[in-house]
Amino acid sequence: MNPAIAQRFRGFLPVVVDVETGGFNHQTDALLEIAAVILRMNDQGQIARADTFRYHVTPFQGANIETAALQVNGIDPHHPLRPAIPERDALQRIFRDVRAELRATECRRAILVGHNAQFDLNFLNEAVTRTGIKRNPFHPFSVFDTATLGGVALGQTVLARAAAAAGLPWDADAAHSAAYDAEQTADLFCTIVDRFRPVYDSALPV
Repeated sequence: MNPAIAQRFRGFLPVVVDVETGGFNHQTDALLEIAAVILRMNDQGQIARADTFRYHVTPFQGANIETAALQVNGIDPHHPLRPAIPERDALQRIFRDVRAELRATECRRAILVGHNAQFDLNFLNEAVTRTGIKRNPFHPFSVFDTATLGGVALGQTVLARAAAAAGLPWDADAAHSAAYDAEQTADLFCTIVDRFRPVYDSALPV
C-alpha cells in the first residue's frame, strides 16, 4: 500500500469520524451511532475515501437521550430491529481496522477528521474512557476540522453548503446518518486537500 499519506500528514493518518448522539453533552448523552471512513492516497498524490465502517450503538447504562436529538437524527434507540452493539464492541472494531491501516501506511497515529470535529472527538474519547479501552489509535486532542477548512477554502462552514461550494452532491434526506455524513465529510476533506496540493508541493525541499 502507498505510504505517501504518512509523508503528507507528518506521520498521521487522517480518518473521518462521525457520531450520532442523544444530545450535545459528551459526558452524559448516549452515543447512538458511529462511522469511520478510511482515506487512501494514490500514486499521483491524490487522496480519496476508501472503506466505511458503521455501527449502531447500544446506549450505555444511565445515558441521557434528548427527544430533540432523535428528531434530528431519526434514530429510534429502542427499535427491536435496530442492529445495535455495545459501545466497547463498536469502538474495538473500528480501532482494529484503523490500526491495520496505520501498519499498512507506516503512519504513527490516526488523527480524527470531522465537521466540527471536536464534538466527535469528545464523544469518542468519553466512550473510550467509559469502556476502559486501552489502545486508542487516535490522537487525544488534535483534529482536522472541515468546518474550518471549508470556511478558509470555500467560504462555507455548514457541511451541506461547503459540499455544494466544492461541487459535491448532497442528499438532504440521507443527512444525519453517521455513515452518510462521514462520507460527505471525507469527500469534502479530500477535495480541499487535493486543491491545496500545489501549495504543498511547492513547499517541499528540492
